[in-house]
Amino acid sequence: MLNLLEMLKKEAVTWAGVTVSYRDDWDCDHFLVGTKGFCLLGKNKENERVMTIKGLPNNNAAMRELYPFVVPGYYSNKVHWISIKLEQSSLSSDELISLLRESYQIVFEQLPEKTKKEISRNIA
Repeated sequence: MLNLLEMLKKEAVTWAGVTVSYRDDWDCDHFLVGTKGFCLLGKNKENERVMTIKGLPNNNAAMRELYPFVVPGYYSNKVHWISIKLEQSSLSSDELISLLRESYQIVFEQLPEKTKKEISRNIA
């Protein structure tokens, strides 16, 4: 499990404008693009490891219906965020990266134009 968590963090920091840092106050790894969060890796109140990510509302609803290990976002907006119980998940690491990337893209697109340009300029 720790290898999966490290792999997710290592993948995300290769994307433009991403930082990952541990938040003591939330007891989780917090993924940011610019100054906006797109993922939390931590534990829920049942002490289960969860990856909480942003998604499109219809996709989130479909994921919750399809997979019992996908639940409304832990401590977040239940329409726009889902939590994946990683220890119960049957998703591959590639599928988890794809969902993480989708969350990143949704949040990146919501950034102010100036911020998006600064991030894009830093990778050119």
